[in-house]
Amino acid sequence: MTPFPDIPGFLYWPGHLDAAAQGGLLAEITAAMAEAPPYRPLTPGGRPFSVRMTNLGPLGWVSDRAGYRYQPTHPETSRPWPPIPDCLLTLWADLTGAPPPDACLVNHYDADARMGLHQDKDEADQTQPVLSISLGDTAVFRIGPAAGGPTRSLRLASGDVCALTGPARLARHGIDRILGGSSSLVPGGGRINLTLRRAA
Repeated sequence: MTPFPDIPGFLYWPGHLDAAAQGGLLAEITAAMAEAPPYRPLTPGGRPFSVRMTNLGPLGWVSDRAGYRYQPTHPETSRPWPPIPDCLLTLWADLTGAPPPDACLVNHYDADARMGLHQDKDEADQTQPVLSISLGDTAVFRIGPAAGGPTRSLRLASGDVCALTGPARLARHGIDRILGGSSSLVPGGGRINLTLRRAA
């Protein structure tokens, strides 16, 4: 684990998943996405996200004109979300030691997708950690203190894992850009980010 003394509670494990683990996880996520197709949600203001999203687990994070929330079904198919793969539940247990997650947001970035600075604040218990796994093209990730102030950036490559815990649980964070072609893992290119949380 790489420490970040200037951002207490931000945990970073570069290269935590080797090539075989990345390939196996991608196969499971690809199968899940066939069951729950990624879609482009709207902000409450009616603007489409640049990222396509889907979810795994009992609850999924969604956004539309009604606001941000968690719900048990896909907004387009009305079917329950596929289960979270066991390998992700094991990863969560090994790295956080927290009670099991009940939501896994799957974000699919193409080379032009971005994610503005935001805080994860839609969960019932905001003391529980947030765990993020990167697959595919490298992302330029930006993070800063919850209360405001300077931010810093780092490159998240395929197989990297990071977590928001403790003082960093409500850190502002986002994706400035995707480095297209930096990985050959995802067919057709792009980045898949998996964000595990306890929502309820």
